[in-house]
Amino acid sequence: MQKSPALLRVAAAWLLALVVAIVGSVVAVRTVKSTVSGPEQPVRSYIAALQAGDGARALGVLRAQVPPGSPALLDGTPLRDSMSRVQDLAFETTESDDDHASVTVHYTVDGGRHDSTFRLERTGTDWLFFPRWQMVRGTLPTLQATVVNSARATVNGVAVNMPGGANAFPVFYPGSYVGSLQGEQFAAEPSAVVVSGTSGTPAMSLATKATPQLVESIETKVRGYLDECARTATQQQRLQPDCPFALATNSRIQDGTIQWSVETYPKVSVEPFEGHWVVAPLTGTARLKATQINLFTGARQPLDEELGYEFSARLDVTDTAITVTPQFK
Repeated sequence: MQKSPALLRVAAAWLLALVVAIVGSVVAVRTVKSTVSGPEQPVRSYIAALQAGDGARALGVLRAQVPPGSPALLDGTPLRDSMSRVQDLAFETTESDDDHASVTVHYTVDGGRHDSTFRLERTGTDWLFFPRWQMVRGTLPTLQATVVNSARATVNGVAVNMPGGANAFPVFYPGSYVGSLQGEQFAAEPSAVVVSGTSGTPAMSLATKATPQLVESIETKVRGYLDECARTATQQQRLQPDCPFALATNSRIQDGTIQWSVETYPKVSVEPFEGHWVVAPLTGTARLKATQINLFTGARQPLDEELGYEFSARLDVTDTAITVTPQFK
């Protein structure tokens, strides 16, 4: 029996549609396998959890153990802040076989390029075609932080405890961690650390220093002390007053002619020492003017001497008061 041309055309159209459907299905399966069900998907989910500040979800996807330390940076504000500087994210499957894969995340932090690599393992198949992937178990890195002469600091916008001036913080990666110490009397400039993986031990050191306001306050007190010392020594007509400066001489000095003044004032430097703050030795010069009398001839002649001095000072600082106590021999 001869088939009609119309029937053949219909059969050919159905056959072509079937072929297109099969090809489309194969392409769709491959596309889904390489995206939605590919090894990059758990990594993308993990990064999304970090960006949301959801530490519990991120830890579940990463399947990592949490080492000992403060959990202050593992959730919420500090976690979101750690990802706020992680920009230009790009995902790349850099190694893959039937059961294992490596996914590298490329990104920038403050213009610098960084990479984080994650190992994954295949755990099964969904719907016959789609492989199921999960992170290979590991341990979170630990950020070791120190701060000079302080039991507190700020990391990624939250206050953290620093007992004895140090603490250990388990952290997620990738992440940017910025520490600082703010205060009216002592402060530390921001210190930034990028954590990109589990190798090595990331460290953050906050070099606390006296603030310019504190140094200025101490300098004002030191200047006031020296000026008062010179005024009192002149008033009492003493060559060796209870001051850092003095003159030893065998010459006779005419009464009423002694005049002390401060020529140069010390430059104040506050330094850490054994868990406390100390003022570095203070040095400067004083000037003594007087009339001296020759013991043999009785002749009078002007005395004008510039004398160096050095002394120390004990510093006591509280939230409400700054006390500087001069100390000298």
